[in-house]
Amino acid sequence: MSRVAVIGAGAVGCYYGARLAEAGHEVHFLMRRDYDAVAAGGLRIESVDGDLVLPHPHIARSSEEIGPVDWVICALKATAIEETRALVAPCVGDTTRILLIMNGLGLEERFAEWFGARRVFGGLAFTCINRGEPGTVHHIDYGPVTIAHFEDDASEIAAGMALWAGAKVKTLSASCLLAARWMKLAWNIPFNGLTVTAGGVTTDRVLGMPGLREAAHAVMREVVAAGNADLAAHGLADRLDEGAIVTDLIGRTDVMAAYRPSTMVDFIEGLPMEVDAMFVEPLRRAQALGVATPYLALITAQMQSLDRLARERRGEPT
Repeated sequence: MSRVAVIGAGAVGCYYGARLAEAGHEVHFLMRRDYDAVAAGGLRIESVDGDLVLPHPHIARSSEEIGPVDWVICALKATAIEETRALVAPCVGDTTRILLIMNGLGLEERFAEWFGARRVFGGLAFTCINRGEPGTVHHIDYGPVTIAHFEDDASEIAAGMALWAGAKVKTLSASCLLAARWMKLAWNIPFNGLTVTAGGVTTDRVLGMPGLREAAHAVMREVVAAGNADLAAHGLADRLDEGAIVTDLIGRTDVMAAYRPSTMVDFIEGLPMEVDAMFVEPLRRAQALGVATPYLALITAQMQSLDRLARERRGEPT
């Protein structure tokens, strides 16, 4: 069994960390907001795949309390990227591997610069998870994680898959991290973007209104085109199948329970939104490669404007 640190113990980090603990791993959660609640009452997962309670999980207020581990699961928001290195570093030893279950593009590159490329993995979660009351996580639907490696090394991917053996989490592997990232963006960009720009609505509302449904299709097609151009620019042979991806992602979202994506939750609660990593960087790459993405450009501009207004209301520099 492995010693694991979960850095970013929000809804996603708590859920996947709890499943690893359930499978027998020694999992340590870096807790901030929910520390007192979890210390008093444990960590509760209410899940479509079976409820789970960790009555006395390993929790810490600082990464230094945890120390070096075999695996770091980093599930921080991309908005925390500037403080991420300091939070992760105390848990990194000579043989530590780091799995990012984070949204956005270009994050693994930052980790590779900080900690070395070989230890960095991407984890792409397709799931509906929200925080409940302190110490409780609601896992509403889906839950698979796709494991990829920054250097696309097959032996390292196998090591990443082995971590999840026995856990109540469906795991898939991807031979190309960049392709997997763009595939995740094909869902994240339209549904995180449109649920916000439509006023803070759930995914079913987006697909239930013809104009928004068509916009989701259009944005998704643009993201796939940008992804394929980026893959070609990196000299990679992998390509995304536009028809298959659009059919699959729209179909899965059609049958999904009414869901509030993480960016929509942040918007409603007045919190920082993951605009740069999820919208700005993909658009930047698309424009640099000459890919026409008018829908993506519009949504990105709207998201930047809304995020700027929210920052002004919080009294933060813009």
